[in-house]
Amino acid sequence: MRPFFVLISMNVYKPPFGLFERIISAIRKEQEMRKSRRLLFAFFVLLIVSIVAIPLSGTVLVMQMKNSGISYFIFTAFSNFNISIKLWKDFALAILESLPVLELISFGISLAIAVFTVRLFLYKKKLLLSYLINNFA
Repeated sequence: MRPFFVLISMNVYKPPFGLFERIISAIRKEQEMRKSRRLLFAFFVLLIVSIVAIPLSGTVLVMQMKNSGISYFIFTAFSNFNISIKLWKDFALAILESLPVLELISFGISLAIAVFTVRLFLYKKKLLLSYLINNFA
């Protein structure tokens, strides 16, 4: 007995033109959205931290400046300019000793975070705005 072979005509399915490019672009778009989401979260966290930290550290800095008496040294240096020129080493040392260094550092760091956050937002504004428009509009 002879085997009976049935020849089935198989149509090979060809994907539409440009399908691979559309898939790759969709993957890239999703990666950009994830990156934008992380960046937006980091932006808001840094913004909140800087908004809270600047007034607090500024208030502490002003209080420490008043308590340290540095204003009296500076006022004396400018009111008696001839004496302060002759004794400039002593005036400079007295001013440096009475500076509230820790408060100056904390205020500087909080101010730097705020400037960095604004710079980050302005630099990545297009990326962040496209994320917000695509997800919330």
